[in-house]
Amino acid sequence: MSARAAPPAGRPRAAEAADGSAELERRRPPTLEILALILVAAVVLRPVLADRLNDEVLQTWSTIFVSIMIQALPFLVLGVVVSGFVVAIVPPGWIARALPADRAASIPIAGLAGAAFPGCECGSVPIAGRLTARGASPAAAFAFMLAAPAINPIVLVATAVAFPGRPDIVAARFLASFVTSIAVGWLWSRFGSDALIDRARSRIVEGANRWESFANTARHDFLHAGGWLVIGSITAASLQVLVPRQILDTVAGTEWLAIAALAVLAVVLAICSEADAFVAASLSQFSLTSRLVFMVVGPAVDIKLIALQAGVFGRRFAMRFAPLAFAVAVVSAIGVAWLVLGTGVGE
Repeated sequence: MSARAAPPAGRPRAAEAADGSAELERRRPPTLEILALILVAAVVLRPVLADRLNDEVLQTWSTIFVSIMIQALPFLVLGVVVSGFVVAIVPPGWIARALPADRAASIPIAGLAGAAFPGCECGSVPIAGRLTARGASPAAAFAFMLAAPAINPIVLVATAVAFPGRPDIVAARFLASFVTSIAVGWLWSRFGSDALIDRARSRIVEGANRWESFANTARHDFLHAGGWLVIGSITAASLQVLVPRQILDTVAGTEWLAIAALAVLAVVLAICSEADAFVAASLSQFSLTSRLVFMVVGPAVDIKLIALQAGVFGRRFAMRFAPLAFAVAVVSAIGVAWLVLGTGVGE
């Protein structure tokens, strides 16, 4: 006989999911408290750190890190606020009802709809889960999930600021990311298994009210995206000052090696799409093609997205979807760079 008690008969599934979410929330580390302790420690240790930063290398590192953070934070905050309003105001079932019944036609329309819903990648995954839970085609939901964090106005403006005087880079990012979302949607529609996303139909729990939905979404996206932005900025600054220039130039000067390196870096760094253009711009020794790959791959697949997708849709789905999104994003970025930017090796 099993010692595990059976759940009460007739208990709503949503209530069980809510209990699970509450338990997960209780187990999470106190992120705000940790951030506050870090800030207090930074203030207390400021005199010591100031002495340590007299070294030229450390001064260069701190300059690069601070410049990336200062440029990226306003766009990150704006994206988080808009994302919270979208989740709070737009009815979860509205997008699903607005999409055409024809699956093939719904995929590009869902991708374009993503441009009107600014937000971080962290928010696009649960929204896609809500879409599938309300009857939308999974392929269309995935096209929306990939397009929303990559082609929305905030990301495009941030890219224009990061690459001043280069509207062609903004256009290339938009086109490559849009092509990625549509191609992945069509490929999933043709070869994917919708049975893999059944988990999402029972795990999406809405907020109690609009203000709670806004506050929870904004807080979640800022803490997650802000943390990854710090990690990305630290890594970019460290690459510039710690990696021997000869090694960095060798990687950057070999086009296919540079593309592979920045594609993998985008997956590992997991920088928010509102801020990744500033990191890409700081890697100036790399070609435009490889940096475009970095900006297209990041919003499509990274380590935090894989974890989020596994939580919403299931591990089996994430293990199949991530390699597909990665391959399509790399190919799309290379093709669009050749078509729009006219880039060659080392350009």
